[in-house]
Amino acid sequence: MDAMTACEAVADRMERLQFLDDRQYAAMRAGAMTRRGLGVRRVKAQLYVDGIAAADSGEAIETAEGAALTAALGFARRRRFGPFGATAVTDPKLRERQVAAFLRAGHSMTTARRILAIEPGDEAALAALDDAAGVD
Repeated sequence: MDAMTACEAVADRMERLQFLDDRQYAAMRAGAMTRRGLGVRRVKAQLYVDGIAAADSGEAIETAEGAALTAALGFARRRRFGPFGATAVTDPKLRERQVAAFLRAGHSMTTARRILAIEPGDEAALAALDDAAGVD
């Protein structure tokens, strides 16, 4: 038995014992990425890179789509963008860099602009956005 056959046999046995589960891995990976504030596009890309088939990643991606606004708010909070910043951003170049950071993190342009439009200290607008995201 050559090394490749031995590896395949071990992998088959692990799968039969349910140690290998792509759906569970996709759900775990997507959940972790969403909690870190990454958007749906980044989640999809990472699951593709990890070799997870679309049939196995579908449910995890749907969950990430449902938590997209919450993830974007978490991203903005960590980066101190928009309503979480110390002061309002008036420099258009800085604002565009913030939008670009949202896009690189996998969020949509609409979500980025929606969050960045809220000025620091505007508790009513932030509360409305939290309600839309389902954040307590």
